[in-house]
Amino acid sequence: MKRTAQVLLLVLTGLGLLHTALFTDLYLRYVKEGLRPLLIVSGVLLLLLGLAHAMLDRGPAKTEDHDHGHEDDHGHSRGHEDDHGHGHDHSTAPRIAWLLFLPALSLLFYAPPALGAYTASHAGSETVKKQKGFAALPATSPLPMTLTDFTTRVQQDKELAIKGRSVEMTGFATPVKGGGWDLTRIIFTCCAADAQTVRVHMYGTPAPPANTWLAVTGTWHAQGALGTRTAAAALDVHATRNIAQPVNAFTDDLPLTPS
Repeated sequence: MKRTAQVLLLVLTGLGLLHTALFTDLYLRYVKEGLRPLLIVSGVLLLLLGLAHAMLDRGPAKTEDHDHGHEDDHGHSRGHEDDHGHGHDHSTAPRIAWLLFLPALSLLFYAPPALGAYTASHAGSETVKKQKGFAALPATSPLPMTLTDFTTRVQQDKELAIKGRSVEMTGFATPVKGGGWDLTRIIFTCCAADAQTVRVHMYGTPAPPANTWLAVTGTWHAQGALGTRTAAAALDVHATRNIAQPVNAFTDDLPLTPS
């Protein structure tokens, strides 16, 4: 890869980051919302590095003594070779480095699809963290809950407050091998590389197409001992409705009240 191409790669990557973070919400497919300022700073730095590199390359060429042949102690002329005596030029990057242009261009012209049902079906579920106590649930019906809160209540709440309660959760559909489907959320701790999956199995309704975003209303599916680890994170579905995918989809948020 020539030096001009290296400069172009820096500039394209910087522009791609700035385009994604400043003018679109596509960065939320890769990192948490709080990392947006770091993406902008990174894009500016890459752009400045590329422009500075280009300006330096336009300066007058320097002539260095080591570019010329020298005579040895016996008066014989010889040229400089590299440390291994081969005289090869190792200043350029290998040809495979051209592949780096693909992710740089994708930031500008083509955004890879967001993580979805395929990723969720091949990933393990998020481990439910131990919770010492639970606040009283409001009397709202159906009760808006996140998938994580529902699972935690089902498996740890000794007061069995979730028993018989109608709850509403949102997520996307993930088909399950052997039949059935899960309501799913993929959650970023930092970025897509550390994504975790939380799923609640659905009973009583046919599986919708994969990656369909839904608001689901139902009651806990009685399987196992409620309030213990044996309790299934599952729901008997009473109603579903299609919803738009949230802008910030990689969180486990409460359902939004329909307008």
